Amino acid sequence: MGKNQHVVKSEDGWGVRGEKNSRLTSEHRTKNAAENAARQIAKHQHSEVVIHGRDGKIQDKDSY
Repeated sequence: MGKNQHVVKSEDGWGVRGEKNSRLTSEHRTKNAAENAARQIAKHQHSEVVIHGRDGKIQDKDSY
């Protein structure tokens, strides 16, 4: 099982960050685009997508 992928607010939009990573894996203009990218990674790694709101709180989780 791979690292869970977190969708988080970034300076310029939204980002995808692997669990326990300090850097973003990718950055996106929209939250939807970041969610799609995180899902692709999670499907490949058989992990979870954890979606955070603007306030940083977890809004949703999906397992793949």
